[in-house]
Amino acid sequence: MKPSLSLRQILNMNVGFFGIQYSFGLQQSNMSPIYQYLGANEADLPLLWLAGPMTGLLVQPIIGAMSDRTVSRYGRRTPYFLIGAIICSLSLLAMPYSSALWMAASILWILDAANNVTMEPYRAFVSDKLNKDQHAVGFLTQSAFTGLAQTLAYLTPSLLLYFGMSRDASTASHIPMTTLVAFLMGAFISTASIVWSLYTTREIPLTAAEIADIKSKPTGVIATLREVWQAILEMPITMRRLVVMKFFQWYALACYWQFVVACLARSMFGAVDASAPGFREADLLNGQIGAFYNFIAFAAAFALIPIVKKTGAKTMHCICLALAGCGMLAIPEIRDKAFLFIPMIGMGLAWASVMGNPYIMLAGSIPKERVGVYMGIFNMFIVIPMLIQSFTLPFIYKSFLNSDPQNVIRMAGVMMLCAAIATLFVKIDAEPAKQ
Repeated sequence: MKPSLSLRQILNMNVGFFGIQYSFGLQQSNMSPIYQYLGANEADLPLLWLAGPMTGLLVQPIIGAMSDRTVSRYGRRTPYFLIGAIICSLSLLAMPYSSALWMAASILWILDAANNVTMEPYRAFVSDKLNKDQHAVGFLTQSAFTGLAQTLAYLTPSLLLYFGMSRDASTASHIPMTTLVAFLMGAFISTASIVWSLYTTREIPLTAAEIADIKSKPTGVIATLREVWQAILEMPITMRRLVVMKFFQWYALACYWQFVVACLARSMFGAVDASAPGFREADLLNGQIGAFYNFIAFAAAFALIPIVKKTGAKTMHCICLALAGCGMLAIPEIRDKAFLFIPMIGMGLAWASVMGNPYIMLAGSIPKERVGVYMGIFNMFIVIPMLIQSFTLPFIYKSFLNSDPQNVIRMAGVMMLCAAIATLFVKIDAEPAKQ
């Protein structure tokens, strides 16, 4: 039996997640505008975002399996946190200096790979440290740090303007100086937050029996790939039942992040390309409403802890996704900036739930010796829908969606409602699957 941790200990353990999610927040709010400042067409945006799902698909299950089998003086998960954070920081430093589309896209591949090296060992770390009755607190605390980090990431450009930076200042590649400074801040935060968690929180030492078991297993790339494949074949039934929900959920979120700035540029400012003055205003507006929904996610994550304990993670997740779907449907119809913050309440509740409740549903059903690999495989249900979105949306953007980013956001709303319905069909295993 693991010792129960205090809330302060759980918070310290998850500070590193703040840095990871600040980086993701910078990507969500800035990559589409950066690509368009560098000359990208709207229809090509999903393909330019391929780095995230592709690296997640390739890196996370393998890194998860490797961390399960790692025995070192620094622990099983710790080496991956630190290496990933350092590479992430270097990529964030380089991104705003991109001078061409190929350069920005290449750096995004490295950045996402680094974040993925850190992400799943971190989730496994939480499962390693906490008993089942503290899983809700642990994963919803991660969700809270996600909300707080992404609130700041989205809001940073507007805060820099408030403190005196010029709205019109930009690099030679037309990337706003506020974006450049935000990425430099992210480079520092990414590594500093991980170092804090490593300093305040130590992994639970492996027992002699656990070390012997790990060392008895074959090593190398082939063995790791074989372990991933075997784990997929023996996947707990709860994971299988979450596939449909996660498909609709992540397809919708990918559409939102890629096209919300272009949608707002048209619906709020009548701007149809990145050279129009209204596009810069839409970019800043997205930062403000994005910061708001992420702040809602931060506050909601803590509020959801007692509610989830009473209603269950499945019911709460269904409600939150439905509110987000209704909010996405409303966004293209709104013409007053103030009213845009109303659908962001649903978006914030959903984001808090997305980053916590599916992992609560999962964590109690997976065997402890495969936590890392199953957390990595679970991420495949995030990246595969995003890969499908990246390849399918360019083909339907002109014919089905009339080359209008507003229609992409409307479609995302419908798919989020489908995800809410699919959640109702998920049944939760009470015990981990037997191997």
